[in-house]
Amino acid sequence: MGRIMAIDYGRKRTGLAVTDELRLIATALTTVETPKLMEYLSDYVVREKVDCFVVGEAKRMDNTPSESAQYIEPFVVKLKEKYPQIPVERVDERFTSKMAFQAMIDGGLKKKQRQNKALIDAVSAVIILQSYMQRGEL
Repeated sequence: MGRIMAIDYGRKRTGLAVTDELRLIATALTTVETPKLMEYLSDYVVREKVDCFVVGEAKRMDNTPSESAQYIEPFVVKLKEKYPQIPVERVDERFTSKMAFQAMIDGGLKKKQRQNKALIDAVSAVIILQSYMQRGEL
């Protein structure tokens, strides 16, 4: 069984999270500068078996696409073209950054550590992945 990788796509940075091979635990992997994302994914897919990508879907409260969607959608198209054998699932990413920040507070991180936007992006990817896993579609 391969891993599931969650992608919290951003204009500057992209947070990544993966499951273990048994798909029991979601773990923050890293944060990558977005221009280097496809290169990073290419290297990772060679080293690890990835069965599914889960990409955050940016929505407003009224369920319409948010302004971030205009950057995420072209990435999803490119991802599907490059890896046609790996399904791409979407998960609502509303509030993931706020949830990540709260998780960091609850985890006891100091204020300076909580200001690390790269860490927030990686934790957001974990939350996206956990949301997908809780849907039970593994």
